[in-house]
Amino acid sequence: MTKVCIFGAGAIGGYLAHALHEGGAEVSLIARGGHLTAMQQNGITVIKDGSETTYKLAATDDPHSMGRQDYVISALKAHSVAPVMDLFKPLLADHTALVPAVNGIPWWYFHKAGSGTALENKWLETVDPGGVQWKGFGPERAIGCVVYPACELVQPGIIAHKSGDRFSLGEPDGQRSERAMTLSKLMRDGGLRAPVKPRLRDEIWIKLWGNATFNPASTLTGASLDLIGNDPACRAVIRDAMAECRHVGEAVGARFNVDIERRINAAAEIIGHKPSTCQDVEQGRPMELDALTSSVLELARRLNIATPTLDALAALVRLQGAVLGLYERRPEIEAAIVAKPRNGA
Repeated sequence: MTKVCIFGAGAIGGYLAHALHEGGAEVSLIARGGHLTAMQQNGITVIKDGSETTYKLAATDDPHSMGRQDYVISALKAHSVAPVMDLFKPLLADHTALVPAVNGIPWWYFHKAGSGTALENKWLETVDPGGVQWKGFGPERAIGCVVYPACELVQPGIIAHKSGDRFSLGEPDGQRSERAMTLSKLMRDGGLRAPVKPRLRDEIWIKLWGNATFNPASTLTGASLDLIGNDPACRAVIRDAMAECRHVGEAVGARFNVDIERRINAAAEIIGHKPSTCQDVEQGRPMELDALTSSVLELARRLNIATPTLDALAALVRLQGAVLGLYERRPEIEAAIVAKPRNGA
């Protein structure tokens, strides 16, 4: 039986766990706090399509007890991985694939990317400071994953599925490898859509398009996606920021098969929803900014691309996070993303 460990079994991780279990995998969960206690005592309950199902899965905060895995799916936010790198090690055999189910540009992005830039086979400081994950895990372990479902941890041990069932997968080199296809089948057998994409980076950028623009706008204003997208002045800001983001993405080889107006409309149709970074602020959690916003700016600086609207949004939301004590401003990150003055200004 294929062994899969979900590291960070919160809302998305727990939802994935139930599907993989249904698909025939031997699933274990790494979690902490009251959520872990609830899962150990009562199992994990998934509410979907009006029905509740409870699963008794192995759950712990001690990875040593789980042994080596075939797949480790990291459902931690990007900035949360480096501090707990050592906790992954007991789970990793030579053959173990690591699947970061994260938003933003992943740490493995430029491994076999074929981008035609000097960034090839290098890490981004904003995503992986010092290359800790690149060096510690090795990019050859990575299988990419773009997460589309919306889920909510309504109380410890109980996850409500809100929408979506697709987790797109892809090898860094675009191959339909046996390990990617095996994971896809387990997910599909568990009721998910899990296509293996030869150009997963295109999907990464289409999702990042919203994360890098709507997320800071919502965080700064407290407004939901529909309010931002339907306000003419705010929509203009988002449009300009998306044009800059697309310029950066295309410079590293991404293809955008949706135009900006359609992308904005898609977000604006989600009534009342506030993106994850805004939710972080409202719930007093550390803000996930660097993988979603700073990463685009680091690429822009390295490629000498002007991004004035993105610069402004990112600067304001970083300061907001610092003032609230929810984001640590680090000099090495600032040095990587702050635009140099132009025209002698």
